[in-house]
Amino acid sequence: MKFRLKELRKERNISQLKLAVDLNMNQNTISRYENMEREADYETLLKFADYFGVSIDYLLGRSENK
Repeated sequence: MKFRLKELRKERNISQLKLAVDLNMNQNTISRYENMEREADYETLLKFADYFGVSIDYLLGRSENK
């Protein structure tokens, strides 16, 4: 599975810390999601998708359509 969180974050020049603060998460948790050490639950996927304005399918690499 291709999880595009890091790609989306870097495209927008957002640090892990800023993303974590904006979404009320821990920076270490963001890092674990990006490195596939932890899987995001549905609610977290929704937060990421809404934050970046993309679909969950795009976020998970299931679609090329943002």
